[in-house]
Amino acid sequence: MWRNMVGLIVLLTLGVLMAPRATHAQPSAKMPRIGYLALRALAAEDEAFKQGLRDLGWIEGKNIAIEYRWAAGQVERLPALAAELVRLQVDLIVVRSTAVVQAAKDATPSIPIVMVLAADPVRTGLVASLARPGGNITGMSGISPELAGKRLELLRDLLPTLSRVAFLAYEGDPAHRLFLQEAQDAAARLGMQMQPVVISSVEEMDSAFAAMRSERAEALMVQPVFTGVLGQTQRIADLAVTHRLPTVSALREFAEAGGLLCYGVDVLPMYRRAAVFVDKILKGAKPGDLPVEQPMAFTLIINLKTAKALGLTIPPALLFQADKVIK
Repeated sequence: MWRNMVGLIVLLTLGVLMAPRATHAQPSAKMPRIGYLALRALAAEDEAFKQGLRDLGWIEGKNIAIEYRWAAGQVERLPALAAELVRLQVDLIVVRSTAVVQAAKDATPSIPIVMVLAADPVRTGLVASLARPGGNITGMSGISPELAGKRLELLRDLLPTLSRVAFLAYEGDPAHRLFLQEAQDAAARLGMQMQPVVISSVEEMDSAFAAMRSERAEALMVQPVFTGVLGQTQRIADLAVTHRLPTVSALREFAEAGGLLCYGVDVLPMYRRAAVFVDKILKGAKPGDLPVEQPMAFTLIINLKTAKALGLTIPPALLFQADKVIK
């Protein structure tokens, strides 16, 4: 009897001693890993996205990992980078600009994709509808092509006799046709002529401006992909002043770098908002069930220094509309 009791005590003691080890040996939950694919790094935008994650409790390196892939402004590199993220079996992929969304879509029909600032994702074939995108893509539309008419109206407010406008487009972005079509339709409604200037490489920029001059363009609309994504903002702003062309585009960086007018959305809140989609998907939501969101507020910025360099006087009524004036 005594021996049996001693044996039982020994077994109980060993069980107590080994229990913490067994608990400690349980496998920890897998840290979610997301891919982040873009044409190039943008410090403010990338930080806004990470801040959005932090606000929701996702801390990079602590409970979430981010695999960054940059294409150095080269669209042709996107398919390989997207395929690399797919091979890494990331839990989802965050992408910005239409060309990047398309590359990710081509690389995977199953990994969730969260897009930021895609141009009209329905008309470009990225989603079935805004309310029910279906498939593996959701996120936000930038509503940039659709604002072509408003941007032309702003140019006419500045130049009442304006009749011929050039549109600088980037062939490598699949959305460039949509931008051109919206601009041409808006120009027709306003009784203007639209001169498409489509380039396939940023090395063609000088010849593009020479073509505008030879065709007697009086103003210039710039596809927003050149700002930030392709890193050509300052160059375009400088060339426009050299060629005496008033300009308008979509992103605040354009006006801050010397573009005359900017009319579009504030993108930083959209990058923070992208984190909400990431959070929902990591918690089990299906991207095809998450409606694509559209911005509701738009900002007009006027660069008075550029106006002075071009010898232009901004009408008081136009200045009154501005959300920001750069002096």
